[in-house]
Amino acid sequence: MLDSLKTVLIEYSLITAFALIGGIVAVSYFLSAHLTRGRLHGSAMAIVIGLVLAYVGGTLVPGGERGLADLPIFAGVGLMGGIMLRDFAIVSTAMGVHLSELRRTGLGGVVSLAIGLTLPFVLGVIVGYAFGYRSAEDLTTLGAGAATFIVGPVTGTALNASSEVIALSVGTGVAKAILVMIATPFIARFIGLNNPHTAVIFGGLMGTTSGVAGGLAATDPKLVPYGAMSATFYTGLGCLLGPSVMYFLINLIF
Repeated sequence: MLDSLKTVLIEYSLITAFALIGGIVAVSYFLSAHLTRGRLHGSAMAIVIGLVLAYVGGTLVPGGERGLADLPIFAGVGLMGGIMLRDFAIVSTAMGVHLSELRRTGLGGVVSLAIGLTLPFVLGVIVGYAFGYRSAEDLTTLGAGAATFIVGPVTGTALNASSEVIALSVGTGVAKAILVMIATPFIARFIGLNNPHTAVIFGGLMGTTSGVAGGLAATDPKLVPYGAMSATFYTGLGCLLGPSVMYFLINLIF
């Protein structure tokens, strides 16, 4: 019976992957609600659990390079987390957002997006250069990863950066998302993060949609749509500018 179950799980690996991820998310939100009373958002816990499973999966298979997807029974995780579905998810998050909504925030929303994209990108490039990376492709990918863990791999894939640099950009973006999730509830009252206007500006500055949504959910759930809206613009602009304008500028400098 176990052999039959294993065969079914391997044959329908994508369905197995969706079931696995759904279970992880359910456990993460349960732990978030009962262990941290929502202070540490379920998304943050899910990311941490995913990283641990990726490490475990990669070490269980000699020479493993794809994390949990190296195990045959979880091969569907590689497809579910692959480029095609990742980019589809990025596009779908931006489908319900309109430029007219951003214009309502005024100059503050536009400026927050400009600063929010430029500052982490520059810092990412500086740190990458300090650690010995010299090619424009690698530096641009690392800068994009400092923006978000979505913009990094999208930019790296477009520029044919190495898989190691793309993975590093993802790790940088994930660390940023977790930090934003955890820190937002604690700093909210000091920065006046208690109304839709400041939530939009905050989302534009931070940019990481999952981090902003998780942090605002722990602060005030009513603010989540406003922060997520500008963070979604941030992600879209980053994916657009990273492999184009940002790359050309880095290529001119280096």
